[in-house]
Amino acid sequence: MERPPGEEGAGSAPEEQPPATDPTGGPGSGVPPAGPGAASEALAVLTSFGRRLLVLVPVYLAGAAGLSVGFVLFGLALYLGWRRVRDGKERSLRAARQLLDDEERITARTLYMSHRELPAWVSFPDVEKAEWLNKILAQVWPFLGQYMEKLLAETVAPAVRGANPHLQTFTFTRVELGEKPARIIGVKVHPSQRKDQILLDLNVSYVGDVQIDVEVKKYFCKAGVKGMQLHGVLRVILEPLMGDLPIVGAVSMFFIKRPTLDINWTGMTNLLDIPGLSSLSDTMIMDSIAAFLVLPNRLLVPLVPDLQDVAQLRSPLPRGIIRIHLLAARGLSSKDKYVKGLIEGKSDPYALVRVGTQTFCSRVIDEELNPHWGETYEVIVHEVPGQEIEVEVFDKDPDKDDFLGRMKLDVGKVLQAGVLDDWYPLQGGQGQVHLRLEWLSLLPDAEKLDQVLQWNRGISSRPEPPSAAILVVYLDRAQDLPLKKGNKEPNPMVQLSVQDVTRESKATYSTNCPVWEEAFRFFLQDPRSQELDVQVKDDSRALTLGALTLPLARLLTASELTLDQWFQLSSSGPNSRLYMKLVMRILYLDSSEICFPTVPGAQDLDGDGPQTGSSVDAPPRPCHTTPNNHFGTESVLRIHVLEAQDLIAKDRFLGGLVKGKSDPYVKLKVAGRSFRSHVVREDLNPRWNEVFEVIVTSIPGQELEIEVFDKDLDKDDFLGRYKVSLTTVLNSGFLDEWLTLEDVPSGRLHLRLERLTPRPTAAELEEVLQVNSLIQTQKSSELAAALLSVYLERAEDLPLRKGTKPPSPYATLSVGETSHKTKTVSQTSAPIWEESASFLIRKPHAESLELQVRGEGTGTLGSISLPLSELLQAERLCLDRWFALSSGQGQVLMRAQLGILVSQHSGVEAHSHSYSHSSSSLNEEPEASGIPSHATSPVLEVRHRLPHGDSPSEAPVGPLGQVKLTVWYHSDEQKLVSIIHSCRALRQNGRDLPDPYVSLLLLPDKNRGTKRKTSQKKRTLNPEFNERFEWELPLDGSLRRKLDVSVKSNSSFMSRERELLGKVQLDLAEIDLSQGAAQWYDLMDDKDKGSS
Repeated sequence: MERPPGEEGAGSAPEEQPPATDPTGGPGSGVPPAGPGAASEALAVLTSFGRRLLVLVPVYLAGAAGLSVGFVLFGLALYLGWRRVRDGKERSLRAARQLLDDEERITARTLYMSHRELPAWVSFPDVEKAEWLNKILAQVWPFLGQYMEKLLAETVAPAVRGANPHLQTFTFTRVELGEKPARIIGVKVHPSQRKDQILLDLNVSYVGDVQIDVEVKKYFCKAGVKGMQLHGVLRVILEPLMGDLPIVGAVSMFFIKRPTLDINWTGMTNLLDIPGLSSLSDTMIMDSIAAFLVLPNRLLVPLVPDLQDVAQLRSPLPRGIIRIHLLAARGLSSKDKYVKGLIEGKSDPYALVRVGTQTFCSRVIDEELNPHWGETYEVIVHEVPGQEIEVEVFDKDPDKDDFLGRMKLDVGKVLQAGVLDDWYPLQGGQGQVHLRLEWLSLLPDAEKLDQVLQWNRGISSRPEPPSAAILVVYLDRAQDLPLKKGNKEPNPMVQLSVQDVTRESKATYSTNCPVWEEAFRFFLQDPRSQELDVQVKDDSRALTLGALTLPLARLLTASELTLDQWFQLSSSGPNSRLYMKLVMRILYLDSSEICFPTVPGAQDLDGDGPQTGSSVDAPPRPCHTTPNNHFGTESVLRIHVLEAQDLIAKDRFLGGLVKGKSDPYVKLKVAGRSFRSHVVREDLNPRWNEVFEVIVTSIPGQELEIEVFDKDLDKDDFLGRYKVSLTTVLNSGFLDEWLTLEDVPSGRLHLRLERLTPRPTAAELEEVLQVNSLIQTQKSSELAAALLSVYLERAEDLPLRKGTKPPSPYATLSVGETSHKTKTVSQTSAPIWEESASFLIRKPHAESLELQVRGEGTGTLGSISLPLSELLQAERLCLDRWFALSSGQGQVLMRAQLGILVSQHSGVEAHSHSYSHSSSSLNEEPEASGIPSHATSPVLEVRHRLPHGDSPSEAPVGPLGQVKLTVWYHSDEQKLVSIIHSCRALRQNGRDLPDPYVSLLLLPDKNRGTKRKTSQKKRTLNPEFNERFEWELPLDGSLRRKLDVSVKSNSSFMSRERELLGKVQLDLAEIDLSQGAAQWYDLMDDKDKGSS
C-alpha cells in the first residue's frame, strides 16, 4: 500500500514543520483539493498590497496640494509613534496570557519558596493549612460587605440614635469592606469530650482596607474608619450536631485571648467633641471593641429555626472553677537601687494573676526577695483547652514598675490533675512562684452542699472568702413594663445584685417589652441565706419599672438547681413580668484530691478528725508586731534660717534708672518636703530667724536644697542657691555656718542645722517644752517636742458588709492635721497592711493618735483614740499590742512609740542660768510625770532653782483665777518675748461659760503697734494658749515699760463689747528678763472694762 508523502519524511522532518501536501489534489493523494483555504490566502496577499498602496496616498495628496516634504515627515513620525505604543501593549497582553496559561509552573517557581505562603500539602503537627478556606472567603467577601452595610444601616444606626440624644442625626454614609479579605493562616481541630460538638481554632489575620464613614449632621461632624488590622486565634464551636440537615445547629465564635487590634480612625477628634462622648477616648473605644470579642462574650449564629437553649449556647455554663492559691515566691531579682546604683537594695514584689479577662492583683511585700502572699482567687474557666493561667510578678516603684518574670499554664493540666501544688519557674526573669491550683467541679444537686460549707470553714482565704456555689442568671426578656410620664416608652435596663455585688444589663431603647438575652455570674458563699435582688429601671436609673427579690434557697429544692420561668414584678404594672433562667452549681473538690502543702509559717491542723479545707491555714495570731529594721530609726532635722548678707539688688524703678533693693525670701527642699520663709521688704541684709522641722531617714545621698528669691509682682528674681549634704549633719549632729550662695555674684546665708534623735524617756520632756517655747520665733510654728512612730500591721474580725460579705478595708492614722492613709486590701475581714508612719508631736500631754478603719464604699468599720499621755507612762514610751476598735467588733495590731527630741544646741544656756518648769497641759508638774527627784541631767538641776511660786500647790488661786506666762528678753535679736501659756479657775458670770482670750499691751504706749492678742477659746474656764508674742525694743527701753495683761471674753455674738474677766500689770523693771521663767499670776479686778 502506498503511503502518503508526509509519512515518508516524518522521521527526518522537524516537529514544527507542517506535513507536505500534494498540489494536484488528486483523489489518490489523500489530501483534500484546494478550496476556501487557497482563496483566503490570495485575499490576504491582496489586502497586504492594498495597505502598502494606502501608505503612498498621503504622499500623493501632499504633492498634489503643493505641500512641503516636512508635512509628510511629521505625519510619518506620528504613525511610527502610534505603532510603537500599540506594539508595547500587545507584548504586555501576550505576557499576561502566557502567565495565566502557565500559572501552575510560575506558582511552583516563585511562591513555593516563600516563607509566608506554604503549599496546601505542607502540614504541621497540630496546625493545618486551609487555603481552600481563604479562596472561599475571598469569593464570599463582597457579599459579606453587602450584609455588613445592611446590618449597620438597619440595626446599628437606629440603636446609636436611640442611645444618646446628641446622636439623633447619626447615619452611616459609606460602608465598604474593601478588596482585601481576612486570611486564615492555620486551623487546629481539638478532640472534644462531647460528641455533639466540634472545636476549631482558626489563626485569623486581617490587614484590610475597610472604609466606614459616619456623620452626625446636628454637629456637622464626620468620622470613620479607614483601614484595620486584627490578629488572633478565633475559637469556632459547631454545636449541636443533629441527625437532620444542615447537621450543625449553630456556630459560636469568640477569641479566647484578646486579639491584637489596630484601627486607623479618621475624624475621631471631632467625634469625641460631641456632648456625651467627651469622656471617651480612642483607647477606651479600642479596649471596648477588643473586650467584646473575648470570652465570656460570644457571637452565636443559629443555622436552624426554633433552636432549643439558644441562651445557653450564647452563654453556656462554665466548664469549671479554678481556685488559685498564690502562696509565695523565692529567688526574685533585686531591682531597687540607691545612690545612683551604687547601693543595691531588694524589691517590693507583687503579682498579677490573669485568666482571660479576669485579673487579680496581690498586695505588695516591701523589700523582700522571697515574699509570702498567701492569697486566694477563684476564676471561671469557660474553655478547655485554650485558656491559660498567667502570673506576672512586678517590683512596685513610684514611677514604672519593674518586670520580674511570668509563668503560664494551660488550664487543661489542672483539669487532668485535679490539684497541682508546685513551684513554677518565672520566664523573663529569675526565681520561682509557688501556686496551688484546685479544679472545682460544678455539681447539679445540693447533696454535697453541707460538706462543701464545712470544708470552706476550714479554709484561711484572703482577700475573698471561699465560694460554695456559682449562680448563672440568663436574663431573657420582660413584658408589659409601665410607661414613663406622658405615656412615653421607657429605656429599660436591669440591675441584678447578690449582697454587694451588682451587675447591669445593657439598655434597650423605646420599648416596654425589652429583649436582653444576657448572662450574669455570681459567686455564692452560702446559698442557703443569700438572695438575688432584681431591679428593672429606666436607663437614667431614676425611675424604677419593677423589682424582684428571690431567695436562692428556692433553687436548692428545684430540679437540677434550675428555675426557668416567668417572674412577676412588684412595684410595677399588673401584667409586668420578667423571664429568667437561674442555674446554680455547687463547687466541689474531690476529697481524694485534698492535701496540705508545706508553706513556711503555716501551722499543722488539729489532728483530731478529718482535715477539712483545701488551703494552708494561717499561722497562729501574733501577740506583737514585727516591723522591719528601718522602723523607728527616723530623726528630726531642725533648720534655723537666721539671716543673709550682701544679696543682689533686683528692684528697679523708673524704667531701671533708679536702683532699689530686694524683697528676699528663702525656699527649702529636703526629704520630699518644701518650706518657705516670710518675705523681708527692701533689705539686702535680711533677718528671717525662722525654724523649720522635717523628719529624715539615714538613707545616704540626701541633700538640703536652698534657694533665695526676690519677691516680685510677676516673676520672682533668683538671688542664689546652695546645696548642703545631710551626711555631715546626720553624722555630727550640728552645723552652724555662713554659706556662700552659688550662681550669683554676691550673697551669703547664715544657716543652723541640728539633728534631733528621739529618746525613749520622758524625763526631759518638761524642759524640752520650756526650751522650745523660749527659742521659738514669732514667724515659726510651734516646735516639736517628740516624734511619734506608728507601725500598723494588721486587723482581725472586722464587721462584714450586709452580714456576710467582707469589706475592703483601709486605715487612716492622724495626729492633729497630719494624716496617713494605708493601702486598701480587697474584700477581707482580716487585712494585713504592714505600713508605718511618723508624726511630729508638739504637745505630748494633750495630743492623741486617731485611727480609723474604713471600708471602701461602706463607711467606718471602727476607730481608736490613743492619748499620747498613755505612751508617756508606758515602758520606753512604747505600746505594742492588739487594740480593740470602738465599734465593739474587730481589733488592730499596732505599735506606737514616742521619742523625746532634746536639743543640745538650742543656745538658750548662753542667756540664762535657770529655767522654769512649763507644761503644755493643765496642772502638769514634774511629780505628776513620774520624773525621779534624783535625776542628774543639767536641765533638771536648773529646774530645782525655780521660784517656789511656780508650783500650784504653793500658790493659791485668787478669786478671779490666774494666768500663766513667761516674759523674756532675747538679747541676740533685741526683742522682748512673752509667751501666754494658759489660764485657770477663771470667773464665770452668768449661766454660760466664757469664751476667753488674752490681750497684751505695753504701757505707757496704748497704740495698736504694741497691742497683741491670743486666739479665742470656746466655753472654758481653763483655756490653754501657748502662744508667743514679740516686740522689737532695746533692753533699756523694755525695762521702762509695763506689760498689761487682760483676760477677756465676748459678751454676746452680735456685740463688740468685751467682758473683762481679770487683768494683771507687770513692771518689767522688777522682773529678771534673762531667766525667762514661767509663772502664775493672780488676776485682779478693774473698774475700767473697756472693749478690746
